[in-house]
Amino acid sequence: MKILALTGSVGMGKTTAARMLRRLGVPVHDADAEVHRLLGPGGSAVAPVAAAFPGTRRGMTIDRTALGQLVFENPSALKRLEAILHPLVREAERRFLARARRERRPLVVLDIPLLFETGGERRCDGVLVVSAPRAIQLARLMSRPEMTAQRLTAIEARQLPDAEKRSRADWVIPTGLGRRESLRRLRKVVRRLAKTGPAH
Repeated sequence: MKILALTGSVGMGKTTAARMLRRLGVPVHDADAEVHRLLGPGGSAVAPVAAAFPGTRRGMTIDRTALGQLVFENPSALKRLEAILHPLVREAERRFLARARRERRPLVVLDIPLLFETGGERRCDGVLVVSAPRAIQLARLMSRPEMTAQRLTAIEARQLPDAEKRSRADWVIPTGLGRRESLRRLRKVVRRLAKTGPAH
């Protein structure tokens, strides 16, 4: 089974690429979606996060807006949060990989936003980076209701520059040329990896 990492800077089209990969029949583990589950109703991170960040619990869930306000520009608070969440996300990833091996899947994708920043590429057989011109990226981001210039600056401060991600990628998928072109290139990568035999 080959393990392909999917990553890209904010606003580059990673969510759309992940959706296309699923359409191509490739199982995708979404680290961000797992965090949502962990902080949602019955999530195993609710109690420890509520204890570490008083005032963020709302019934059975964590208020992600309130939590974000506490950690967004506070590196030590963010580290505390990551120390709770990262092991739980990794455990969910291990369960996903074990299930895929049992199902004899030839290829799976780990969708990890901060892949290079956390050294996650070392557990993968290849890295696929999605990228678009800066003007397209900004247009996408600024159409989001919660996005501001200040918020974008804070997000990008935690991420490697797009150019560096592209230089470290095995494949770069341009997402500014239309969805059909993105899908065509993704299909090419999937076919190549699915044919090259087991690695893990």
